[in-house]
Amino acid sequence: MVHQSRSARGLSPSGDTSDTEDIVTLLAPRLAYFAGVARTEHVTRAAQEMQVPQSTLSRTLVRLEQDLGVELFARRGRTVSLTPAGRTFLASVERALAEIERAADEVRADADPATGKVAFGFLHTMGAETVPGLIHAFRADHPRVRFSLVQNYGEAMIEGLRSGELDLCLTSPVPDAPDLVARRLDEQKLRLVVPADHRLASRRRIRLAEAADETFVSLEPGYGLRRITDDLCRDAGFKPRVAFEGEEAETLRGLVAAGLGVALLPPPAVPRPGVVELTVTAPRAVREIGVAWLEGHVDTPPVAAFKRFLLSRRGRLLPD
Repeated sequence: MVHQSRSARGLSPSGDTSDTEDIVTLLAPRLAYFAGVARTEHVTRAAQEMQVPQSTLSRTLVRLEQDLGVELFARRGRTVSLTPAGRTFLASVERALAEIERAADEVRADADPATGKVAFGFLHTMGAETVPGLIHAFRADHPRVRFSLVQNYGEAMIEGLRSGELDLCLTSPVPDAPDLVARRLDEQKLRLVVPADHRLASRRRIRLAEAADETFVSLEPGYGLRRITDDLCRDAGFKPRVAFEGEEAETLRGLVAAGLGVALLPPPAVPRPGVVELTVTAPRAVREIGVAWLEGHVDTPPVAAFKRFLLSRRGRLLPD
């Protein structure tokens, strides 16, 4: 039985996906050689410019034409000119090589220690004050580092780490998963927020059990703060009766101000009229804030610098 090589057969006319992948693998390393010869129209000169042996370059072009099943060059000694098929092929090759060069420049720029990019995720409740303050402080020593900022809830950010969309994220609760590395940085007190005309509004402190009969507004299931709320209410001896669910803490404050319920929330960046915020004395109402990243992820220099900065803020991450 005679086994015929793929290059000897040329392109398969079937259009099968696996055939296409094979052809890309065969052709990709040869495209720059083809473009170099097409530009100079001289094999020897192209070989000198690209610093490859002339014999290697000549063999590469012959194999390229065999794999494609068409002649790309008309040859006159070492001088060559493109055939009509060669001109058609060159136009696409030049676009492809330019796109590869653009992509290479982009990833090199993102990894540059001085001007690179950090893809950073954080909770919505940290967007108004905490994160702007952190980035401002970091850029005192790294003024040209760029950030791609993503606000989301905890589980979505964890998926962002796993998919490569994010380099780091600030989240709560601090995740515990074998494919992640997480470090606790700080804790934030939660308050019971009630309408200004509520029966408890004259109080400064409250045991959470005293709100057992109240209607709650809360974040949707899947949000870290919702899980913390449910756990704290359970520790206080009751299951919260949730009438409204939302996706953002300040929206919940608005619902409380409208008299639609009470809520356990972190302090606002700016005081909200129409509500009173009570200190919860029991159980201890706090949420831990931590930074997480993917185990084994190789950091670029700007990501490594920002990670070190965040870890250095342990215990003083949040504004006073």
